[in-house]
Amino acid sequence: MARVAVVTGGTRGIGAAISKALKAAGYKVAANYGGNDEAANKFKAETGIAVYKWDVSSFDACAAGIKQVEADLGPVEVLVNNAGITRDAPFHRMTPEQWSAVINTNLGSLFNMCRPVIEGMRTRKFGRIVNISSINGQKGQFGQSNYSAAKAGEIGFTKALALEGARAGITVNAIAPGYINTEMVQAVPKDVLEKSILPLIPIGRLGEPEEIARCVVFLASDDAGLITGSTLSANGGQYLA
Repeated sequence: MARVAVVTGGTRGIGAAISKALKAAGYKVAANYGGNDEAANKFKAETGIAVYKWDVSSFDACAAGIKQVEADLGPVEVLVNNAGITRDAPFHRMTPEQWSAVINTNLGSLFNMCRPVIEGMRTRKFGRIVNISSINGQKGQFGQSNYSAAKAGEIGFTKALALEGARAGITVNAIAPGYINTEMVQAVPKDVLEKSILPLIPIGRLGEPEEIARCVVFLASDDAGLITGSTLSANGGQYLA
């Protein structure tokens, strides 16, 4: 029987690629999204993947969302925490709202999503949790103290939960992408991309969302049962952790 996978932020960018790759690998996929109904409905029509709208920064919303997914598709055995936002500003100009929004959505969502599924995974003696962190959680980034803190926190969370889940057959891993060819990166001015970003990437190009998705599919598989508490850096050599 096909395993059920939930992907947060799963209808656009890296998340959409992950959702599609998991479906192609034989999973029943539920793609969560936060607000863009038009994009989500288009994604559903094109892929046939079920979409579910809830705010990952709200524990109650996540609990209700997971309950609905499990009623529709079955117990969640794979969880990919991909949803994230940016609210960039130099720290001396950053507002409490910018700080809290990023911490609550990018880091708080890991508790909010994992807590409703972890007991079921423990009971069934199987689970795969993959957290999408970032190169900037490993090395830091100017203007992103909030984002870098959240993404670094994801790595710490990954290690701790991996230790707790290991005896129960649950693996917990992180992926730290570098610059990936998504809408957000495509919005960067071409001259900035070519002069300031690409020269820092030893392989000389951006990553593709599908390359991150393939990492997720592997970590979600039975073949990756030995790997837990790890952070997979997928950044073209830009930062060697």
